Amino acid sequence: MSRVWFRLNVVMAGLAVTCGIANAEVKLPKVIASHMVLQQKLPITIWGTADPEEDVKVSIGDNSASTKAGADGKWSVKLKEMTAGGPHEVIVKGKNEIKLTDVLIGEVWVASGQSNMEWPVSASDNPQQEIAAAKYPNIRLFHVRKVPSITPAAEVVLDREWSECSPETIGNFSAVAYFFGREIQKDLNVPVGLINTSWGGTAIEPWTPIVGFESVDSLKPIAEGVKNQQAKPEGHTANPGAPTHLYNGMVYPIVPFGIRGALWYQGESNRGQGVGYEQRMNALINGWRSVWNQGDFPFLYVQIAPYKYVKPPMTDENHLLPQLWEAQTKVLGMKNTGMAVTTDITNLDDIHPRNKQDVGKRLALWALAKTYGKTNVVYSGPLYKSMKVEGNKVRIEFEHVGGGLKSRDGNPLSWFTIAGKDGDFVEANAVIDGKSVVVSSDKITEPAAVRFGWNELAEPNLMNAEGLPAGPFRTSR
Repeated sequence: MSRVWFRLNVVMAGLAVTCGIANAEVKLPKVIASHMVLQQKLPITIWGTADPEEDVKVSIGDNSASTKAGADGKWSVKLKEMTAGGPHEVIVKGKNEIKLTDVLIGEVWVASGQSNMEWPVSASDNPQQEIAAAKYPNIRLFHVRKVPSITPAAEVVLDREWSECSPETIGNFSAVAYFFGREIQKDLNVPVGLINTSWGGTAIEPWTPIVGFESVDSLKPIAEGVKNQQAKPEGHTANPGAPTHLYNGMVYPIVPFGIRGALWYQGESNRGQGVGYEQRMNALINGWRSVWNQGDFPFLYVQIAPYKYVKPPMTDENHLLPQLWEAQTKVLGMKNTGMAVTTDITNLDDIHPRNKQDVGKRLALWALAKTYGKTNVVYSGPLYKSMKVEGNKVRIEFEHVGGGLKSRDGNPLSWFTIAGKDGDFVEANAVIDGKSVVVSSDKITEPAAVRFGWNELAEPNLMNAEGLPAGPFRTSR
């Protein structure tokens, strides 16, 4: 009997000690871990939980900061900014100590959207060669699992913790994010951290925080509806299609982890909204920038590819995708945004084009030129600037002409149409004239409007000398 009581007392004492330690443990969110990349040249935010009023100190070498946990046990510190390099150790001390190893300082980008962003390297062009060559120990990968939430979640669920980019880890990672990261890592020669939080088939609204909807007058009713649901969540189920639910579960828990910018590839699920998609992009970008509180950080996105959404005959339905393209182009009016056009790297029978290498490269061109200040980088294909009627012809001027306008295949320019005042468009002849294109048709004597690539099946051949395609446009609605 005495032995039994002795053993029981030992077990109970051990449990008491264990419980005491558990209650007192300083804890970190999953995004803050060994092998991560921290954003260079920005104050470094580290946060977590501890006992209420517990003293917490965080150190990276001689760079340290201290704080006291609040009554709710939450704490946060900001360390001084650091320059690219590593590996470093991060030490977090409270009543216990956490040591993170192999931590790098460099450039961090968040990649999000639907299936074309989620699309893995293993299903892209040349997968075997790409996977075998993916030996980049200074590129680190962080993969968020697909979990929605009605209210902002305290933590993300992981498919993979921070890990080195290698043939063993890259296969199921976002191809667009990886090919983007590979380009900037090679050019900048600094560590790169890539956070993939994406979900196929999702619309833009679930990724948008309440504050984003509140920033756009026409979308404020969505914000009110979300607030009402969060106030009374009973009877509701977390849904990847509901406004804010993916932001709550897959983005909110990684804020305010320091980032350089965001990559976005989405829009297929919002095709029916046409030009209204611009407002939703405004809400998303405003919202993310607001919650991260890092100012107008770069937001680079992909203009979705042509695809056979509508079966013949051709009707106004075939123009829904061009209207979405127009909305995406208008988003360039927002500060510090960039858009990769993809009308030349597509598959009309497959909504998931396999050439993700060029998508990543084109996003990287925007980043290298506009974020990192690289000079002499042509980062966009020709984009519509203005039109001028010259008799029975129309002269179209472009921005981002680069080294000059060209036909990609050497054939006459394709997918230009022209209309008179009656608005009936006919196929047009289009000829490059210096840095402009002159458009005409024998059927139109008094031209009033021009369209280019204004069809979901359009794969136009106009590009600049650097091989970047011209974006679809219409001169008037």
